[in-house]
Amino acid sequence: MNIGTPLTPSATKALLLGSGELGKEIAISLQRYGVEVIAVDRYANAPAQHVAQRSYVIDMTDAEAVKQVIAKEQPHFIIPELEAIATDALAEIEALGQCTVVPNARAIQLTMNREGIRVLVAEELGLPTSRYAFAETLEELKVAVAAGIGYPCFIKPTMSSSGKGQSMVKSPEELDAAWAYAKAGGRVDTGKVIVEAKIDFDFEITLLTVRAKNAQGEVITQFCEPIGHRQEQGDYRESWQPQTMSAKALQLSQAIAKQVTDNIGGLGLFGVELFIQGDQVWFSEVSPRPHDTGMVTMVTQRQNEFELHVRAILGLPVSTHLLSVGASAVILGGVEAGAVVYAGLENALADADVSIRLFGKPQAFTHRRMGVALATATTIDNAREKACHAAKQIIITPIE
Repeated sequence: MNIGTPLTPSATKALLLGSGELGKEIAISLQRYGVEVIAVDRYANAPAQHVAQRSYVIDMTDAEAVKQVIAKEQPHFIIPELEAIATDALAEIEALGQCTVVPNARAIQLTMNREGIRVLVAEELGLPTSRYAFAETLEELKVAVAAGIGYPCFIKPTMSSSGKGQSMVKSPEELDAAWAYAKAGGRVDTGKVIVEAKIDFDFEITLLTVRAKNAQGEVITQFCEPIGHRQEQGDYRESWQPQTMSAKALQLSQAIAKQVTDNIGGLGLFGVELFIQGDQVWFSEVSPRPHDTGMVTMVTQRQNEFELHVRAILGLPVSTHLLSVGASAVILGGVEAGAVVYAGLENALADADVSIRLFGKPQAFTHRRMGVALATATTIDNAREKACHAAKQIIITPIE
């Protein structure tokens, strides 16, 4: 494709809906190819807004607000970074042929709501998932659990991220609190929660799956090496690449990921989450964009997940080649404060195989992701040890 010059009438423009740490890396990758970036978020000074040519603060669930920004900017690409977006507005804009929604409006509609993607994968495609049910009332939830979901189970909002509103329930006495937490913790109250049976898996992976064009202009699917990860309270704390698994499980994982992403369509990178037990694989979730656990690829791959996403969007060649074993560890806020001070960088970076990314978020929360430590090594265990040690060296304190 042809790419214009930023800040001129010929500019090729990309509008980010969501401007967090993942959006910031997407913006940087876009700008390396001369794409003009407009960063939109619900709050000011979000990470991607630090580097974008322009930025806006709007309620991204407000269809009119979204359409007004798009009408003003006339972007060539709209790249969502999160779930809480007015998807009907994107579908309307896509139908008019005004710009390319990445990967497409249907993908955003399907994946913003756990109900849409779960019904597609389990009921239409017939792929293996955990047992699940949707409930609009507490009574429906209790009936669903008693009728076959069983204990332990997981109660989640149908639309949320970073583990918000999710809880594991081990007995009937915990259902009331889990229902209230799920209803309060969603990005948007869809009126439903999802309850899922617990799967006894050995580990879970993110399989970064790239739909991009080859030299002949055909859309092909490529896979990164599987990424293992550890979660707490439904949110990732560590990830590493590659995750060791059987050849059969890897082959099945790739087949599931391809079937799901082929159905969704479009170009770009997808983060497909899967549960693995021996040679068995279950689908968990899919994000039609770079994945938080995939930040490890910033030190492990020739082209990291953000570069892959941008190249695929622009119709450029991609490579999922792994360069090194590596790991990531999250740096949490640890405090509830406005602007904060970061100390300990010199200690965290004493090891030449360690990198630190501080996101520069304008406000800290106890469990908010404020940065990430990245490390390479000869083994996964060593890389994880280095990344976790480095993350602990970063001390975050409020400005007094």
